[in-house]
Amino acid sequence: MNTSPLANFFVGAFTVALILGTGLRMWLSGRQLAAVRAHRDRVPAPFADRVSLADHQKAADYTIASINFGRRSLIIDVLVTLALTVGGVIGVIDRMWRHSMGAANGLGTTSLGTAGLLTGALVILSVVILTGVIDLPFSLWRTFRIEARFGFNRMTPALFAADLAKSCLLGLLIGGPVVLAAMALMDRAGPYWWLYAWVGWMALMLLMTWAWPAFIAPWFNKFTPLGDAELKQRIEALLQRCGFQSEGVFVVDGSRRSAHGNAYFTGMGRHKRIVFFDTLLSRLSHSEVEAVLAHELGHFKLKHVRKRLVVTMAGSLGALALLGWLTAQAQFYSAFGVQIPSSHAALLLFMFVMPAFGFFATPLGSLWSRRHEFEADAFAAQHSSAGDLAVALVKLYRDNATTLTPDPLYCAFYYSHPPATERIEHLRRNEVEINRLPNPLNGPVSV
Repeated sequence: MNTSPLANFFVGAFTVALILGTGLRMWLSGRQLAAVRAHRDRVPAPFADRVSLADHQKAADYTIASINFGRRSLIIDVLVTLALTVGGVIGVIDRMWRHSMGAANGLGTTSLGTAGLLTGALVILSVVILTGVIDLPFSLWRTFRIEARFGFNRMTPALFAADLAKSCLLGLLIGGPVVLAAMALMDRAGPYWWLYAWVGWMALMLLMTWAWPAFIAPWFNKFTPLGDAELKQRIEALLQRCGFQSEGVFVVDGSRRSAHGNAYFTGMGRHKRIVFFDTLLSRLSHSEVEAVLAHELGHFKLKHVRKRLVVTMAGSLGALALLGWLTAQAQFYSAFGVQIPSSHAALLLFMFVMPAFGFFATPLGSLWSRRHEFEADAFAAQHSSAGDLAVALVKLYRDNATTLTPDPLYCAFYYSHPPATERIEHLRRNEVEINRLPNPLNGPVSV
């Protein structure tokens, strides 16, 4: 083990960040558990007329089960990360493949040639398979125990296996060439390889945004044009009011896998699609669907998507520049048990080490996202109905078993959407300001 000051710094900084981050996660999840348990037996007053005690308790139990599962998963993830990095497992796998491929003779730089690219790909594939095998039991437990226990899972073992096989194949077909191209750039494009890699990564992101709805998503789900003529007419009128162009409105068979409901936009430019889960359409009235869509349109019209893309681009550039610097530091490799510097070792170490530091930026991203949600809600109130959106949200909170009594600090750190009470109150004020309904929570629920 290298004991140089820089190597010690890399290991020490990473270990401290990982331990502090893990401790913070456990503390925050403990606060969330306490808050949910403390309010389990009483529905918050603003929702008393719309959410039954049984539904509220189901949401509490689902949240508690999910958090406890997440805490156990976190411990395993941390142990695996430590084993791969500080424990030197990545280095062991690297040496095994080098020995097997006969690529270790005289290679002391990051340039490994064509044989080195194959070796690197095999090392990365081995780590991916290892972590995937470790994660598989947790995925099975979440799907077939937790989700099934609360009535959300609709996936059969055969469909789970089919999805897993398709995902692995896509990973090889798309991820394989991307990794090989990245390693080739790192080895042969000079000190500014990371800049070329960033340009390629941005191009790939745009290509995937275009290709996903047309070629990839239909491989997993069936997309059919919206057949409800009345709802389609309302949606088209909303799109015209908002000046939004779309390739069409589609319904996806989300009920094949889960009872959870959702809606989203996909695609880019004139080829954007509006997609509703069939589970969502079965729960909401036409006016409520229109209000939910108006909220999503708000994200586009207020340029939230563009702003997030710019931040993603800047973050990717910064991360690749940092990786470019780390690849030139021999101590970065030796600190984590990798004897011979290489592009594939740098990619793997970066993938497992950097999240420990990036975690501390989570509350900033969450705060920014919550502000965007409030702005999109206000947009929906102007172009549709804040009352209908509030009713739709309450239905979704209830049907998706979302807790109505989260811990404030947990919300501030993790929640990308405002907590239910705060969000509904903002919608009520928006409704009052435009002289519509006095309180969108009042009145009977129609399902």
